[in-house]
Amino acid sequence: MRVFVTGASGWIGSASVDELLAAGHEVLGLARSDASAAALEARGAAVLRGDLDELISIRTGAADADATIHLANKHDFAHPAVSNKAERDAIETIGETLVGSNRPFLFASGVAIPVPDRALTESDASPFSGPDAPRGGGENRAFDFVDQGVGAVSLRFAPTVHGQGDHGFIATIAAVAREKGFAGYVGDGGNRWPAVHRSDAARAVRLALEQATPGTIVHAVAEEGIPTRVIAEAIGRSLGLPVASVPHEATAGHFGWIGSFFALDVPASSTATQDLLGWTPSGPTLIEDLDAGAYLR
Repeated sequence: MRVFVTGASGWIGSASVDELLAAGHEVLGLARSDASAAALEARGAAVLRGDLDELISIRTGAADADATIHLANKHDFAHPAVSNKAERDAIETIGETLVGSNRPFLFASGVAIPVPDRALTESDASPFSGPDAPRGGGENRAFDFVDQGVGAVSLRFAPTVHGQGDHGFIATIAAVAREKGFAGYVGDGGNRWPAVHRSDAARAVRLALEQATPGTIVHAVAEEGIPTRVIAEAIGRSLGLPVASVPHEATAGHFGWIGSFFALDVPASSTATQDLLGWTPSGPTLIEDLDAGAYLR
């Protein structure tokens, strides 16, 4: 297939591009800079210049491909309304472009959806709807298009997609540890974070493209939930820092914007995804990556 990928030069996107190309697919990657375009071309992908603010580029890419994988996100945590609007606009643009085509439309979502007393599963619908919701209510908005002949599939990624070179949530928490002089966790640290290695996430994307049917929810989750105290202990070992609890009331002051995420208890299962796709995560665990020094820089 010829696959249009937004976020193609990003952390998950670049690994997904490699996975798609290795499997024999053609890739058209959205690139907003000369450096991103050059990196995509070096990988063997074609390039479409544009970004999330240029909806005409997104519309063009989706129209010219056999399938679309939307992985781009502004990640503007200081101004979430900006990210939410951009996400919803992109979802609606792609969905409207693909109406009646029955072509696959895979899009990034997340598993940070607390459910009482158990892990989130693929059968749990997102509670987020409307343009002001997290991610602009993108998952539910995309699924609105299924009845209009669009093959929408949700790719719910673990909050931590880890590996050498990651600059996401765990890198941010490690940076806070360096700044504060100790690796912290919130309260008793019993709240859990799911995780998946970048290589496993990319393989899940490719398998979902090839096998998932419209309306499917895929969980790119290898570890259902690692206690944040265990994560902090591994960060402490890696950086040679002590480990300590941060009281709930001091979370925002200590961790900044990421504190509200790190305090969540959001275990998530991928049993249904593994059964559906024949996907067995095989990459290093998050703690193995931390102990191997993946977050020393």
